[in-house]
Amino acid sequence: MTSPATPRITALYRYPVKGLAPERLDETQLRPGETIPFDRNWAIENGPGRFDAQNPLHLPKINFLMLMRNERLAALDMTFDEESKTLTLLRDSKQVAKGALDTLIGRQLIEQFMAGYMADDLRGAPRIVHAPGHSFSDVAAKCLHIVNLASVRELERVAGRPIDPLRFRANVYVEAPEPWMEFDWVGAEIALGPARLEVFARTDRCEATNVDPETGNRDMAVPALLERVLGQRDFGLYATVNSGGRICVGDELSIP
Repeated sequence: MTSPATPRITALYRYPVKGLAPERLDETQLRPGETIPFDRNWAIENGPGRFDAQNPLHLPKINFLMLMRNERLAALDMTFDEESKTLTLLRDSKQVAKGALDTLIGRQLIEQFMAGYMADDLRGAPRIVHAPGHSFSDVAAKCLHIVNLASVRELERVAGRPIDPLRFRANVYVEAPEPWMEFDWVGAEIALGPARLEVFARTDRCEATNVDPETGNRDMAVPALLERVLGQRDFGLYATVNSGGRICVGDELSIP
């Protein structure tokens, strides 16, 4: 694939429930200091948890079901209806659970399925948790995660095999002219279409990237590959929204 002279957005994703499959978007509205709407809005506690919806604090992902330790989650597909807040889980294209996440009975329907499906990984009954305005990101800041597809292809070249970009669970995938050029954006303000974001950190990769997002198989050692290529485990960027706007697939990424 020939990279464009100017980086452009090629895909947008959100993850309504932490650890579950993504939802692909054509466009989304960004607001200052917020994530993509509904990104990591809910999480599934793995047994008795510490999350308090009345005093929502950022907690380590080990408190929740997540791919780093619970790779069976990757075998589930999902759809999410924004208006009704309804999550539908599918396995092998067949519906296995469905429930409105803003209702008690809806959450219980999803929890009951997870109790059986994830039984070997559970420390107790799973519980879907949420608090208005809270994001269950791996970092405390409300942010977007950006990945450069040119860097993905460079990893593929070194690994000698295809690498699904969804292993990196980003919100924004951009096609840039060169691999690794995104690391130069740390500390800079970038424009995504009409929105302005500040890149504040690289993304330290964990073992979740070893899981194939299609099959749920733990079939790679991505952090070790990054160590071999770059001498460190960073891949992708975190950015906070300074000024909002509607961004779309095809929008340019630039440094004003």
